[in-house]
Amino acid sequence: MTIFHKNKFNALLDEISPPRANVNETTEHYLNHPTFGLLYGVCSLQNNQELFATIYAMRLFFVITTNGVDIQVEPVGRADARILVENYLRYLRGLGKSQEFEKVLGKYQQIFQVKTITS
Repeated sequence: MTIFHKNKFNALLDEISPPRANVNETTEHYLNHPTFGLLYGVCSLQNNQELFATIYAMRLFFVITTNGVDIQVEPVGRADARILVENYLRYLRGLGKSQEFEKVLGKYQQIFQVKTITS
């Protein structure tokens, strides 16, 4: 696990949002990692965590945890990343957040190349 101090780790999360974005458009998150380069925000997780993947191959995954002062970067395997996203999808479905569920489900299907998730 790597821990970065926010002041030393410039360009933590660059929210890219087009001007006058409507509700149906998505906001993407990117992280510039000093070793692995540009990482793509797959989805938010619980407890101030977000899942990121390498932008080119989408094969290396990282759980990024922020606590206001430090940023922890924890590498996770592809199978573990898939389980994290599946659990988050179940959480969203349980809360009835269908719009967020559909957005994350689309990313899940694209990245992990699956048609449906198991309940």
